[in-house]
Amino acid sequence: MLKIRLKRLGAKKNPTYRVIVINSTTKREGKPIQELGHYNPKTKVMQLDKASAESWIKKGAQPTETVAYLIKNCNADGTLNYKKKEAVKLSKKAQAKAAAEAEAKAQAKAAKEAEEAAAKEAEEAAAKEAEEVAVENAAETAPEEKNVEA
Repeated sequence: MLKIRLKRLGAKKNPTYRVIVINSTTKREGKPIQELGHYNPKTKVMQLDKASAESWIKKGAQPTETVAYLIKNCNADGTLNYKKKEAVKLSKKAQAKAAAEAEAKAQAKAAKEAEEAAAKEAEEAAAKEAEEVAVENAAETAPEEKNVEA
């Protein structure tokens, strides 16, 4: 069975890889059937013969998980289409602090909304009371006017 896999090269803690087609029973640094390209994981530099890799897959060669990812994210010219993560990963302490701040903001907002609602209710109650007083005053003055005319 043929495999498309990575062959490790480079110094200690500074790996570079060649993408190769090799028999699955052969050791990692064994003689390859064909070299398809190279990949440096530290600098994310890759050069791959994508057409040749796809033809080997059609012939029945099985790519490893990493090589399948590289082939999938390869541009037409053979370079890696690497998308750098935009989000910054926070430490547990920073995440807890951010969560506490968000909770405090939510509580402050809820308190402010409750205060505004109470103020609005008080205004409505005062307006209603003023209406009732005005109606009572109007009712009290109306009979007096009738008595004055009589």
